[in-house]
Amino acid sequence: MKHENSAKSYQQNVTVSLPREVLREARHLAVDRGVSLSRFVAELLEERVEAARHFQAARDRQLRLLESGLDLGTEGNLAWTREHLHER
Repeated sequence: MKHENSAKSYQQNVTVSLPREVLREARHLAVDRGVSLSRFVAELLEERVEAARHFQAARDRQLRLLESGLDLGTEGNLAWTREHLHER
């Protein structure tokens, strides 16, 4: 995900405490990507936030479908009983 600096995009500095080993490995991963550690962490957070937004939107769509119900073609009349379906 590309981050674009614009007048609308205000950057906020934060302080994060990490275990030393995690920080060391994160620095290596950032170098592998050719970005600063700050940019690397920002991109990871942006990806997680975007994924959470997509998940919430999908969840909301599915909950609306559950509430409205799906047309099963029975017009509300069932031609079977539970016992009939579970006969052996």
